[in-house]
Amino acid sequence: MQKQRPKHLDLARIRLPVPGFVSILHRVSGVALFFSLPLLIYLLHGSLSSAESFETYRAVVSHPLMKLVLLGLIWAYMHHFCAGIRFLFLDVHKGLELETARATAKTVLAVSLLLTLVLGGIALW
Repeated sequence: MQKQRPKHLDLARIRLPVPGFVSILHRVSGVALFFSLPLLIYLLHGSLSSAESFETYRAVVSHPLMKLVLLGLIWAYMHHFCAGIRFLFLDVHKGLELETARATAKTVLAVSLLLTLVLGGIALW
């Protein structure tokens, strides 16, 4: 007896588990960090070139939209870092049990958001 498979997937109805969500966010944060490298290099160059360039840098960074972008990049780095540590443990077969995997995924989300708030508060405001 053959299974009846759907002709199309209703993506709105598929519910991804927390570890899968963390995995997708890990990939998204990695892509975001890669494509933001030119911006980050520009900001670093602007802050180190001269006093006039530093003042331009401060004006750019003080804009609320840029603060939001930088806060997003801080989150991307924190999430990528925390999820990367989790995946290293998974690579050596630690934390593969279902409950442990769910707990570490939730921990990654919580810790990355907490670190984002702390570092964003220190660096941007």
